[in-house]
Amino acid sequence: MTDVTSRTKPLRISFLAFVEHSGVSGAHSDGLREGFRLFERAEALGYDAGWVRTRHLEPYLSAPLPFLSAVSQRTQRLRLGTSVVPIRYENPVRLAEDAATTDLIAEGRLELGLSSGYAHNEALFGPLYGPIDRDFTDEVDARLRQFLDAVRGGTLAVADARTGFAPEGTPLTVQPVSPTLSDRISYGAGRLASAVRTGDLGLGLQLSTLNTEITDLSFEDSQARTITAYRQAHREATGRDGYVSVGRMILPVLREADREAYAWLIERSEQRQRAHGTPEAPPLHFGIAHSGSPESITAALSRDAGLQAADELVVVLPFGHDPAVSHRILETVIGEVTPALGMHAA
Repeated sequence: MTDVTSRTKPLRISFLAFVEHSGVSGAHSDGLREGFRLFERAEALGYDAGWVRTRHLEPYLSAPLPFLSAVSQRTQRLRLGTSVVPIRYENPVRLAEDAATTDLIAEGRLELGLSSGYAHNEALFGPLYGPIDRDFTDEVDARLRQFLDAVRGGTLAVADARTGFAPEGTPLTVQPVSPTLSDRISYGAGRLASAVRTGDLGLGLQLSTLNTEITDLSFEDSQARTITAYRQAHREATGRDGYVSVGRMILPVLREADREAYAWLIERSEQRQRAHGTPEAPPLHFGIAHSGSPESITAALSRDAGLQAADELVVVLPFGHDPAVSHRILETVIGEVTPALGMHAA
């Protein structure tokens, strides 16, 4: 197997963060300000992109586009992404309006990642975000297609005699349209079939530290197979290879304090690996948390088939830690891990 260091095309280096809704007092949020500082520091270090998780009804960022609009005014080069917006809970036309506006504010730096939503929690979330009268998967597909049509400037309605702001017969589209945003839309997929569908739609592909199906392959080899199938579908649909990002949790240990800070994450990862394939384990396949010295992490990542097949390494940052931990991870990865993989800061 060819390793990462022998790639002819460089990997883009990015990170994925939880932004917490913590320390809210009056009109002030410590969590949002820490998020701003994290993105500013990442740009200074040379990262290519920063992604934020989207969570509803949890103490984490639920409205990523206003946050990224604000970040865009504090950065100059860093690409700004969502990982991922669950489209089941969005009005597709309003999302297209918000996304285009955010992209124009950011001067073309938005990377819009989408996903389906929480099918297993539909009974909880459905009544809050609007009930549906068809199958969850069918609803997601309909909303995704309407969003893509809207964001690409498709005709959504035709003015009639009562419209007032446009002559009768005028095709009406989302305003504004950001001309290149549709080339920067991706979809998070945990199954091979979802990845193929993503390729069919001509979207980018996001793969995380979790596969939602079990195969007889290792986690990394399973993702490599998924990427191959996605690229084939994308080529057949568009004539292009598509774009793939893969997430990896990286926990460099440089001092005893690091080992203590990451202890529960490392133990959770080891428990998941031990449970994998046993009857009591959930039907999910988790990637490992790469912990240890930068040299040992580099060695493991250099053999990673999924990473070798991808276009972007996303450093998945932990949640529930002091912000200094995330800063230290970003500094160590960009300083000691990625250069050894042949990846260099922008």
